Amino acid sequence: MVGHRKFASFNIVLKLYDTASKAVIPFEPEGPIVTMYTCGITPYDATHLGHATTYVTYDVLQRRLRDLGYETRCVRNITDVDDSILAKAREIDVHYLDLAAAETARFDDDMEALDMLPSWSEPRATSAIADIRGFIGMVLANGHAYEAGGAVYFDISTWPDFGTISGYDHDTMLEYAAERGGRPDDPNKRNPLDFVLWQPSADGEPAWDSLWGPGRPGWHIECSALALRELGTTIDLHGGGADLIFPHHECEAAQSAAATGEPFVRHWMHQAMVRMDGEKMSKSLGNLVFVSDLRKEYDTRAIRLGIVANHYRTAWEWNDDMMPEAAARLQRWLAAGRGDGGLEEARAALDDDLDTPSAVAAIDAAAEQGLGVDRAALLLGVDLNAGPATIRPSSIVE
Repeated sequence: MVGHRKFASFNIVLKLYDTASKAVIPFEPEGPIVTMYTCGITPYDATHLGHATTYVTYDVLQRRLRDLGYETRCVRNITDVDDSILAKAREIDVHYLDLAAAETARFDDDMEALDMLPSWSEPRATSAIADIRGFIGMVLANGHAYEAGGAVYFDISTWPDFGTISGYDHDTMLEYAAERGGRPDDPNKRNPLDFVLWQPSADGEPAWDSLWGPGRPGWHIECSALALRELGTTIDLHGGGADLIFPHHECEAAQSAAATGEPFVRHWMHQAMVRMDGEKMSKSLGNLVFVSDLRKEYDTRAIRLGIVANHYRTAWEWNDDMMPEAAARLQRWLAAGRGDGGLEEARAALDDDLDTPSAVAAIDAAAEQGLGVDRAALLLGVDLNAGPATIRPSSIVE
């Protein structure tokens, strides 16, 4: 651990942008254990650079928090049942859980190669069906949901704060709901922005018994149920890609507080999109750079350096110069050797809204002065004392 300090012995103020507040504010966990939840993958394809960028961001945040003396407990779920994974499983004619297992193994291999801190817990949606059914019962009992057409929907008319996480107006929310699986045209809804908690399964889809008929969970409910089960009623920080702000995180916040009567999240933190050819990097568009492909050519520490050269709140465009530049930077840092060069400057940069580009610049400057930079580099998850980390062909699950 870099510069570990006891929890009660420091006066550092770590500031982060809070999506709900729309401002950079002090991040103030209630105690020495920081609880974090980051939305994980839907495992139906390989890990791309957008995934890696998101998880590197929260990895660096955890490293700085641990450097400050906190313990971090970060839960990252696996969405192993939803519309997209079921569609892909039908397309390639495999069982959806077999597809999920294979792609999760590939994802885990990429995360390990990138030297990510292990998740405190990595629960699957299918592990939480009983929790989800109980959670839905709580929302219904508290008067915030209704049954219609064999499904259960959250009733946003009972929740005046709906929309306050994103800050979007009604029309924007409708637009994003239509684009991102919210199905505002569902005739069973009282309001187009109401969202599904439980839904009937289509023919050939997995189904579980419930008080509302056989079916499966809606998209948003798994994260609320898993966060409650793994971390408790209120968590310190919730993260994910900026495309999850609405509807996913907005719906999570509403249903969670509606179920428990307590605030769901103290601080919302979102990673901006990585773009390629002018569009966000996504599976649906197919404009992807896969981590497994980069690993065939580059030390994985260089992949991390390519990512942290960009600020987490600024969308950036993939280009062919990124990896050669990152590889050259890695060589300069390796040549600088061991020492504390750039360490305090890097710490200060990370405390200023996780400013990784400024931290990188500080380490660059120290290396140019002939100072060892291994301790500062480790704050960014770049272990200069490890051997070259490149792909092992046998480590990828085909």
